[in-house]
Amino acid sequence: MTVEVCVKAAVGAPEILGDCPFSQRVLLTLEEKKIPYKLHLINISDKPQWFLEISPEGKVPVMKFDDKWVSDSDVIVGILEEKYPEPSLITPPEFASVGSKIFPSFVKFLTSKDPSDGTEQALLEELKALNEHIEKNGGPFIAGEKISAADLSLAPKMYHLKIALGHFKKWSVPENLTHVHNYMKVMFGRESFEKTKAAEKYVIAGWEPKVNA
Repeated sequence: MTVEVCVKAAVGAPEILGDCPFSQRVLLTLEEKKIPYKLHLINISDKPQWFLEISPEGKVPVMKFDDKWVSDSDVIVGILEEKYPEPSLITPPEFASVGSKIFPSFVKFLTSKDPSDGTEQALLEELKALNEHIEKNGGPFIAGEKISAADLSLAPKMYHLKIALGHFKKWSVPENLTHVHNYMKVMFGRESFEKTKAAEKYVIAGWEPKVNA
């Protein structure tokens, strides 16, 4: 049975996959579990009426399960895990929050206009913590040798961090955080990631209005 999923279309290119990390998380889960799906690309600046009827807040991703549309990537991946338990992507509970503060720290630093406000340092602390965690648990993934839901949530956000900070701040993850660099290389190199990622220019276009707000 094919599931249906609505995700963000690229800014300025409504027929191309867009740059939403939460949408990519859902697509990665579908790809890793080899679940057939039908993709609906939603132009966020011109949302079709049928989409607003199933998602009144106009948010993506939304997925259809048994004639019912469900929003929120957390909820969606939870249902996918329940309905399609093989291969398991369950993250061991003790690792579930690893890396969870990286994305908000990245957004604060990216949108900050004051170099001395501590946002860069706060992001560095989170990246160092991730580096130490992977080193301690042997990697290459958050839970060790096996990919899990935590990776599928974090990797799209790391992809955005790498592209957006490189473009807007000329900033990159310090070289000495070797485990973080290896983590990104392993995750970004996966077939499922290649297939579901937005092109760099669309990631930049997606962040442009937030950076220049």
